[in-house]
Amino acid sequence: MRILVVDDDKNIVESLRWLLQKDHHDVRAYTNGEQAVEAVNKETFDMAFCDVVMPGMSGLKVLENVLTVQPNLRVVMISGQSDISTAVNATKLGAYDFLEKPINPEKVVLEVQKIEEQRRVEAEVDNLRTIVDLDYQMIGSSPKMLELRDIIARAAPSDGRILIYGENGSGKELVARDIHKQSGRHGLFLQLNCAALPKELIESELFGYEKGAFTGAHKKKTGLIEEAEGGTLLLDEIGDMAPETQAKVLRVLQENEVTPVGSTKPKKFNVRIISATNKDLTREIEAGHFREDLYFRLNVVPITVPPLRERRQDIPELVHHFLNVYAVKNGKRPKKLQHEAVELLKEHSWPGNIRELKNIVERLGIMISGEEITASDVESLVSTSAKMHKQNNISPNDGHRSLKEQINGFEHTILRKTFDTCDGNVSRMANMLRTDRANLHKKLRKYGIK
Repeated sequence: MRILVVDDDKNIVESLRWLLQKDHHDVRAYTNGEQAVEAVNKETFDMAFCDVVMPGMSGLKVLENVLTVQPNLRVVMISGQSDISTAVNATKLGAYDFLEKPINPEKVVLEVQKIEEQRRVEAEVDNLRTIVDLDYQMIGSSPKMLELRDIIARAAPSDGRILIYGENGSGKELVARDIHKQSGRHGLFLQLNCAALPKELIESELFGYEKGAFTGAHKKKTGLIEEAEGGTLLLDEIGDMAPETQAKVLRVLQENEVTPVGSTKPKKFNVRIISATNKDLTREIEAGHFREDLYFRLNVVPITVPPLRERRQDIPELVHHFLNVYAVKNGKRPKKLQHEAVELLKEHSWPGNIRELKNIVERLGIMISGEEITASDVESLVSTSAKMHKQNNISPNDGHRSLKEQINGFEHTILRKTFDTCDGNVSRMANMLRTDRANLHKKLRKYGIK
């Protein structure tokens, strides 16, 4: 760290300089306050040790001046006088800590270590914020994306419920987050994947429950609707919600109040509900899988997220973004992509949409050791991805296989695709395929899906 030391006693200055430089810190030491303030105006420091009583500019005046220039500077005040009022004044002015003379070297080292650890934690938090911000950016300037941004800008400030349509991996969550960001709401953005949980768990997650409401309810749990008070709740994959849960959600939305499981006291809430689905809900209504009245409650403002194949001109911008994200996460320099490699990526059909593109770019960042990614590097990965998607396509026109073989082939393909969609979560698979877990485990073992 770069450390400032200021004390009118030259022996103390030299002792602190030696002690801190021994631990490889960069030290600037001065014997009067004016010099110290001048140094802070020219350089950035991580921490400072400052004497309270000095001729000319006092230590408290130095403290006040340096914090005006560098508000985040940690200043440890040093005094030979055990004066509580001085320590209080220093703390009020923003001093980090207070040490008494004669200075104990161990306490000095401990102060430095504490601040080093704080800076490390703060740096990690800042890095995580950067990664989160990068991960949740909407990238693209194609006409489709400009149109989408315009719809979001108009819809976000209202309280109207929004239903987001889009294929898997197209960025529905990003749209929901952007709506929340532009809405002016100060509460949390929370989400629930309706396809990942059975109906019993969805209800307890959404509504919460009281202690003793059911076996295993050892303590009270606040539901997501209450937690998102003043904010936004995304109900992702709403088309997979069980009919019984749909009825309860409809009642909650109609009355604008939620009752935790095991309670008889409803609570009013102020939460923006956004839903997302990759299904055609009008067909789901016709098939009897989705309630029409709930559909009309949710579908106040419909927004459709375009698939990647309809916005290919955004691919160069997306690739550059994902390479930067990968570099930030792994502390590396971002790789460059040859023009021919970008053109090759633009030709791919991208059935997995942005999620597929992101995975391929990350794989390129991991597997390519050089600084530049070539067309041949891209071709091998894209062709492998295309081959996998082709194998996963169900096609009954195969006269060379028996009926049983074709049925097994279809079953294998469906299981493989669902396994990938659910990231290997067997409970979620069982819920989506409406089958029991034991039977599903047998099927997975039969086809060697792990």
